[in-house]
Amino acid sequence: MANGSASQTLGQGSSPSAGQPSRGISREEGKVIFASSLGTVFEWYDFYLYGSLAAIISKHFFSGVNETTAFIFALLAFAAGFAVRPFGAIVFGRLGDLIGRKYTFLVTILIMGLSTAVVGMLPTYAQIGVAAPIILISLRLLQGLALGGEYGGAATYVAEHAPPGKRGLFTSFIQTTATLGLFLSLLVIMVCRITLGKEFDEWGWRIPFLISILLLIVSVYIRMQLNESPIFEKMKAEGKASKAPLTESFARWDNLKVVIMVLLGGTAGQAVVWYTGQFYALFFLLQTLKVDPQTANLLIAGSLVIGTPFFVLFGALSDKIGRKPIIMIGCLLAALTYFPIFKAITEYGNPDIFKAQQNSPVVVVADPAQCSFQFDPVGKAKFTSSCDLAKSWLAKKSIPYANETAARGTVASIKIGTTVISSFEGTGMAADQFKARNADFTKAMDAAIKAAGYPSKADPEKINIPMVLLLLTILVIYVTMVYGPIAAWLVELFPARIRYTSMSLPYHIGNGWFGGFLPTVAFAMVAATGDIYYGLWYPILISIMTAILGTLFLPETKDREIHHEA
Repeated sequence: MANGSASQTLGQGSSPSAGQPSRGISREEGKVIFASSLGTVFEWYDFYLYGSLAAIISKHFFSGVNETTAFIFALLAFAAGFAVRPFGAIVFGRLGDLIGRKYTFLVTILIMGLSTAVVGMLPTYAQIGVAAPIILISLRLLQGLALGGEYGGAATYVAEHAPPGKRGLFTSFIQTTATLGLFLSLLVIMVCRITLGKEFDEWGWRIPFLISILLLIVSVYIRMQLNESPIFEKMKAEGKASKAPLTESFARWDNLKVVIMVLLGGTAGQAVVWYTGQFYALFFLLQTLKVDPQTANLLIAGSLVIGTPFFVLFGALSDKIGRKPIIMIGCLLAALTYFPIFKAITEYGNPDIFKAQQNSPVVVVADPAQCSFQFDPVGKAKFTSSCDLAKSWLAKKSIPYANETAARGTVASIKIGTTVISSFEGTGMAADQFKARNADFTKAMDAAIKAAGYPSKADPEKINIPMVLLLLTILVIYVTMVYGPIAAWLVELFPARIRYTSMSLPYHIGNGWFGGFLPTVAFAMVAATGDIYYGLWYPILISIMTAILGTLFLPETKDREIHHEA
């Protein structure tokens, strides 16, 4: 395997390790797992703070545009960190294959921790204008680059220390780190909210970012105690380490075709299931159902506590029955059940809006030519057509609606059950006249929506906590199915000399692009259609694609020998 080709790795030539005796985790191996996992937890904590605080950040850093655009911008800034993760994978993956696993993910955690701390000190839009969102997005890009190098290093490092028959179990602890990092971020935010009250939205949101300085010190200290991967040291001593990992990984078709198929038939589906089950579920509770932030965070945190052990369960199970069947079944289950699960979350999380939808559905009747996609990047556009005014009002109130085509040139109207409210054509109208007409329209809409039973926010007394928690836990269990075994699968699919580079790129394109953009894409789909469930089509279609391609074209790898490939 000195030529770095993945074809032999993917064929039948590897020596099985299934027959070798299994043993427990030694003290040294436990130290490797703990140190790698703890540092990665802290790194994910840094990365996900932004997502957990997207609604607050949109108010402080994107206040120069309308509300819908501000939130989409906040999600885009969140996604920016994901956009550059593949580039981080290329840069740091190459370093990992050239100079070693240990020192590479020491560099990544330094970049992540420092850039997160700076977010906590950054002036807002009100203080320094457009420079604030520009600097914020730049820091998100640095975080994304760092995370692009982190995961591949941690997963490779742990897998290369694992004994035969235990790689799924060992790497499953790394797989818990993203969820634990999210949980830690939610926990810190919740404590700060309770302690600071209303002050949290004003300035207290900075504290969770500043805490990352302490976590950085702990992480660097722990990782400094680790030794280099034995496989890498052996390759380096024998002169078999790759001198051109990028060329061997991506310029040779026998390895590149595996990278492409791993992306489409593995990590893309895994990513959308992960982000739907954890992040999109949180956004859905907060933005769509208007559940109180503390309640929403507690519900998500509770589901993570219950679901996290399943990462280890499915990782260990993959050592017995294989990686592929668990991941593919997880993708299919998610695709088949997302619609009923999210509709049930609506019914139990905000029963008032669920009943109002059933009894008094809202329909916007408008000429499609008058309807715009209300995304305003520079804050200068005026959405004043009768259709835009109607949809903008409903979007601000998070009220779901359907669309009905009206005759060309017709002024839009809103059906609320049997009540019909006419919008008005504001284009070209004088400012005073527009203000008066808009006030009358708002008053009429407020009265009609209230009469139909649509709430301004979820009533805490009516939330069925046990049922919502159960549904969220099911979503997290889907996450554990697709994510628990995938690190071991990725490690086993590529030869040791280019493993860090080869596995990092498809992982971070899948999770950075397919997964990281999911909240932004799904929210934009909902905003464009008015259907609060329409955004689910995005993860459903990608999950189905992955289940089909992965089943047909990717091999099972659980018994492959990885310790003597160099």
